[in-house]
Amino acid sequence: MRIVIVRDYEELSREAARKVKTRLAARPDLKLGLCAGSTPEGLYKELVRLHRDEGLSFKRVQTFNLVEYLGMGPGDPNSLGFFISENLLRRLDIPETNRHVLDGRAENPEKHCRWYEDLIIKAGGIDLQLLGIGRVGHIGFNEPGSSLASRTRIKKLDEQTIQDNSRFFPPGRTAPERGITLGVGTILESEEILLLASSANKAEIVSKAIEGPVTNQVTASILQLHPKVTVILDEAAASCLERKEYYKYAEEQRRRKGE
Repeated sequence: MRIVIVRDYEELSREAARKVKTRLAARPDLKLGLCAGSTPEGLYKELVRLHRDEGLSFKRVQTFNLVEYLGMGPGDPNSLGFFISENLLRRLDIPETNRHVLDGRAENPEKHCRWYEDLIIKAGGIDLQLLGIGRVGHIGFNEPGSSLASRTRIKKLDEQTIQDNSRFFPPGRTAPERGITLGVGTILESEEILLLASSANKAEIVSKAIEGPVTNQVTASILQLHPKVTVILDEAAASCLERKEYYKYAEEQRRRKGE
C-alpha cells in the first residue's frame, strides 16, 4: 500500500484527481470503477473542472458503478447511479454506451449480477477502481462477514451503513436495507485501486484496515494483499495510524525521486 496523507479534504480531492488524470494520460481508454457517497464528491468536482477548464477528455473511458440500492434504478433521484451521473458522468464527454451501471430494479437481480460480472470481463477488467471506506470497514457494500472471494451480488446492509446512508434521503423515506455490490474478489481483480478517506469519524476504521490483520470483519483490510493500492487520507482520517510519520517520510522520499 502507498499511504498518502494530505492536509484536508480539498487537498485530498485534488490529489485523487491528479492520480486519475495521470492514469488517463497513460491510458485514454481507461476502465474506471466509480464509487458513490460523500467522500468522492470533491474528486468528481475536480475531474469536472479539469474537463471543463483544461480540456481533459474522457471520450474513450468506460465506467463501471460499484454499488446500487436494491429496488432503485439509475433514474431514481435517491439512487447511487443518479448520484454518480449528476455529480460526474453527465458533466463529462463519456459516451452513454460507455457508462455501465448496476440496476437495482432488474427483473432478475441475480442474473443481472452475473451479467455485470461478464460485462467487466469482456471490457478487459477494471484498470482503476475508486473506493471509499464505510465506518464498519466495508468497501462497496461488502459488509463485515463478507466472503473475501465474493463476486457481484445482493447484500444485506449493516445497521450502521443504513443509518449513515439515511442522511441522503428526504424526511419520511428510509434508506434501503439491501444493495447490489461488486464483490471483494471482483474488486481485487482491478489492476489498481485508489481508496479515499476523510474526517475523524473514519480514523479508527482506517487504522484497522491499513495496520490491522486481514479479516472479513473489516473487508477493506483485504486491500493489504493487492499489489497496487494507493490510499489518500486527510490528517483527520489518518489520526489513529501508529506509523503515520513513517508514511509521510516514505511519501516525501517518493516525491523527491519523482515517483
